[in-house]
Amino acid sequence: MLLSTAAWPAVEAYLTRSKGIVIPIGSHEQHGPNGLIGTDAICPEVIAQEAAKQAGFMVGPTFNVGQAQHHLGFPGTISLRPSTMIAALQDWIASLTRHGFTRIYFLNGHGGNIATIQAAFSEAYAPYSLRGEPAPFVCVQKNWWELKGVAEACKRFFPVGDGAHATASEVSVTFYRYPEAATAPAMSPTIAPNGPIRDAADYRLRFPDGRIGSNPLQARADIGAELVAVARVALIEEAAAFFAED
Repeated sequence: MLLSTAAWPAVEAYLTRSKGIVIPIGSHEQHGPNGLIGTDAICPEVIAQEAAKQAGFMVGPTFNVGQAQHHLGFPGTISLRPSTMIAALQDWIASLTRHGFTRIYFLNGHGGNIATIQAAFSEAYAPYSLRGEPAPFVCVQKNWWELKGVAEACKRFFPVGDGAHATASEVSVTFYRYPEAATAPAMSPTIAPNGPIRDAADYRLRFPDGRIGSNPLQARADIGAELVAVARVALIEEAAAFFAED
């Protein structure tokens, strides 16, 4: 069930049988010469929605703009300050818990979000901890590429050149979802360099086409379909266990 396409009575009815919801969370940033700007939001979104269709749990709207300041040297990137993102997540969590959701699972698609999401969780729990009360909700985050079986599948399909950003695996998932967007422009070197991530200007100098350690020319929609299938099974298992916790 998708929260965005449900009427409120359907949400109310869902809450009588489950208190769990999955929130895809990602970013809106450059992903190299052939990667879609929305890659980090599209990947968790398609996995969560396919899993929900099979398992029947609720999926919320995608939190699709994240902490991506280091990509601002490339046109199209939109970024939130960490403080802005934490504040927005506070309001999302408070709204959901207000209605009775007590298990909120964030499926993340952007490594740059991890620290900020964890800080948002700490802020959400802080008022209860300071009052000496148990929080009436639990939040977790999981990166989609860390779901059971996904890393092994990525390695099998892309033993060389999957990389760290604009990866062949994540681009494959977006090509599965949007096959009409698949392109293969020339890239040099074939496998991009690796290096540290700092500010936006430094990033553009180190990684002039946006990639880090990757060769996304390997990306294929059929591989993306297989990665989504592996991730979908793992997410269903994880979400069910989390929603059933005492």
